[in-house]
Amino acid sequence: MTTTRRSLLAGAAGATALTALAACGGGDDTTTSQPLTASSSAGPLTGSLTIWSRSGDLFKVFDAAIKKFTAANPGVTVDHQAVDIDAKLANTLISGAGVPDGSFWDDAKIAGQAEHLYDLTTLIAPYRDKIAPQKLSVNTVDGKVYGVPWDLNPGLLYYREDLLQDASIDPASLATYDDLLTASRKLRERNAKAKPIHLDADPFLGQLWLEMLANQQGASLSDEQGKLRLDSEEYRRIFTWIKSAVDDKLVTHTPYLKPADIAALEDGTQAFVPWAIWFDFAPQTLLSRSKGKWRAAPLPAWTAGGARSGAMGGSSFVIPAKAKNPELAWRLYEFLTVSDDGIKAVYGPSDTYPGGLNTSVPAYLPALDASKPLFQPLDALGGQDLWKVAVDASRTIPAAAPIPAWWAKSVDYLGNNMQRLIQGQMTPDDVIAESTRQIQRNLVDRA
Repeated sequence: MTTTRRSLLAGAAGATALTALAACGGGDDTTTSQPLTASSSAGPLTGSLTIWSRSGDLFKVFDAAIKKFTAANPGVTVDHQAVDIDAKLANTLISGAGVPDGSFWDDAKIAGQAEHLYDLTTLIAPYRDKIAPQKLSVNTVDGKVYGVPWDLNPGLLYYREDLLQDASIDPASLATYDDLLTASRKLRERNAKAKPIHLDADPFLGQLWLEMLANQQGASLSDEQGKLRLDSEEYRRIFTWIKSAVDDKLVTHTPYLKPADIAALEDGTQAFVPWAIWFDFAPQTLLSRSKGKWRAAPLPAWTAGGARSGAMGGSSFVIPAKAKNPELAWRLYEFLTVSDDGIKAVYGPSDTYPGGLNTSVPAYLPALDASKPLFQPLDALGGQDLWKVAVDASRTIPAAAPIPAWWAKSVDYLGNNMQRLIQGQMTPDDVIAESTRQIQRNLVDRA
């Protein structure tokens, strides 16, 4: 693989300026979102369209799936282009020049460009009850749906099975985040150099991780009306836990899958990575000494009986308001996201992923059948059936509020302040108070 979900999200940190530009408007002020409806014609599909996807492994997966769509619809021609979405799409939507008929995009960026996208509410309506609630909510702005939900990124707890066995720690005992601290202390007793829990040193990914933990508690940075709710019991619980882990020296604070992080994963310094499903990229591709020793489990709960997963990141498909053939783009995305053939074409075995695409799961609930896996067990996880773990976790993810247009820009404040907390420079109350003040003044009040 060349481009992965890891590099995709790491690269998104550099796109925050584009998101901020989108949030401020500009460009062609005549563009307004219009509802898109499908023709009632029962005839064969005909026409041509241009579709943008990111280059790399997902482009290859989508390209093969698109070929299956055109094979079933020989009257359709698709110009599938590999594009630097983060660098190009927002500006293209704003200018209105050279827009594609449809594009892949991060969920966190859709709200900032809703005025330049088709309102898909009517088209999504027949599938609403069959789409993961969290995924539907993050594609919704002011009650209207602007993205075609594609993937679901359940949070999981990745752990080193060999290290836990040596310390007589039963993974099933990790029911709460307090249990995770207790287990980490036990690991450090076995190895004085151990710093078992990964906390990310990248502000963007760190904040994305924070939102996974908040989503797990049914919270998010803003509510349905865009009002900040950082000053809340849920966020204070997370920041207090982070401080406890840091104070007890249980943390490896490194950038995600950069050399220092990989070294700590390999040598046993790190034993726990609470992260999105797409961490499985590491043992499959980057790790050698510890390959086959990692396993996945549900995230611990914040409170007894609480949700054991939350969503971390995610992508969908959008149809620009100035697309030349928007209805045909919808037909393609409908095929890829809610039809059995399309979902299998994307997630099932392919030349790119012989065992199936395993860095996410579909957002379409009927496809989340533990007894009908779309990808095979992973040798890199010791033959574990990651599909079942991910499916079970996905069904516990709470719904979320729509992602505000200013979310990515808030990393300049909240993401950076989180890093100061991990470095011992701020308290939980400091992070909440200072981030709330900065985001409210510089982003919310200017939206």
